[in-house]
Amino acid sequence: MFVARLPHPADFDGWRGFARRFAQALVAPSAIDWRVGDHDTGLFGEDVVEVGEGRALSVPRAFIALAQEVICHSDPARFDLLYRLLWRLQEERELLQIASDHDVHRAEALARSVRRDMHKMTAFVRFREVDDGEGGEAFVAWFEPEHHILQKVAPFFVERFTTMRWTILTPRGTLLWDGRELRLGEAATRAQAPTSDAMEDWWRTYYASIFNPARLKPKAMRAEMPVKYWRNLPEAELISPLIADAARRTQEMIMSAPTSPQKRRPAAASEPATSNISAIESWEHAAAAARSCRRCDLWCDATQTVFGEGTRNAPVIFVGEQPGDQEDLAGKPFVGPAGKVFDRAMADAGLDRTQAYVTNAVKHFKFQLRGKRRIHEKPNAGEVKACRFWLDLELGFVRPQLVVALGATALKALTGETGSLAEARGRKLALPDGTPLLVTVHPSYLLRLPDEAARARETARFVADLASILERVPALGQPRAA
Repeated sequence: MFVARLPHPADFDGWRGFARRFAQALVAPSAIDWRVGDHDTGLFGEDVVEVGEGRALSVPRAFIALAQEVICHSDPARFDLLYRLLWRLQEERELLQIASDHDVHRAEALARSVRRDMHKMTAFVRFREVDDGEGGEAFVAWFEPEHHILQKVAPFFVERFTTMRWTILTPRGTLLWDGRELRLGEAATRAQAPTSDAMEDWWRTYYASIFNPARLKPKAMRAEMPVKYWRNLPEAELISPLIADAARRTQEMIMSAPTSPQKRRPAAASEPATSNISAIESWEHAAAAARSCRRCDLWCDATQTVFGEGTRNAPVIFVGEQPGDQEDLAGKPFVGPAGKVFDRAMADAGLDRTQAYVTNAVKHFKFQLRGKRRIHEKPNAGEVKACRFWLDLELGFVRPQLVVALGATALKALTGETGSLAEARGRKLALPDGTPLLVTVHPSYLLRLPDEAARARETARFVADLASILERVPALGQPRAA
């Protein structure tokens, strides 16, 4: 049995020297006992390192890079694994390209684990200021790496914190930088590290200010910043309360989403709209109450509320996005350019609009003023959610056999989902109460298409979507001529 003793756990040069001599002398992997340090005596006798010269060796460059990472892993079997790969590469030249090979797969897994540990150390080390005893500034950090990575990450910290004097304490060793020279010291304990400093209050304030509750993904956060690192981070004490308060803050952000800064005019004095659905007993009562709606700020600039219109017991409800310029002035839905496209498509599909109920997800016109023109602006999620109150009333009083969502905003208002309109179009969907839902584009989409061929193609598709309604609701068909 040949014994190879390395002075420290990540001694790549030492391992390479032993491995080269053993491989040249045709020493099989099973005949080598790898040890680290003087304390590791093993089960065998004295170290035997003198072997004769033999065959020439060659390995691909990829093996050297792989071995330099694997050697830093904490797995005691890493030395055997690397030597076994070296041994096999002399006959199997393409071995590293066989990802399914057990040794190759294991080595790649160890290398990935080392790279991840290095990334975590560079991301989660937090320095704390201490007095060096001479009135100068020094900084100390505590970290618990899983592997022997100190020498590999040292250049990062030297380059990043060149002008600081710092020490990183770990259970696997210590990095010390005095501004000129880097030294590797003995292993340390957590008790040797400071627990806080004056700057941490500032850091916690900054962290809380940049925390975005609307983008919170706890699972992804824990995957990137595992809980085991939290105890070393000053901001960790904020994480749980920030997560707990995220839903409330997100709702506030939605409801306060910015709209165009229009000069607001006072609306006519009226009673505020009721917020209790059960207090509204009829469609007429709902339409009257909506005229004084203050559930969001859109009422300030709009001319008037544009409530739904149509037969009270209509078999189908069509839901658009919001009233446009002409609808806002007329107080009726779908009477502008998009409304005319809608009427023609209904007629081409053989549908009778007078037998349908037409409304919008949002009841006030949202716009940007450009000169004397009012340009449509898409309502935000808070405005859509606020207006769902009125849409629920309309659905409840009409009780349709089918609901048709015209566009993505209508789909969002009806389902609460932000999915793709293209994916929902043509599928058999239903509202939470079981009412069938058909999804298609908004007529204004057809007006925005610059290409005549594309407009003709998409118009035909829109008409086909509407024509499919007759299969579900024959009662919406146009009356036959006598």
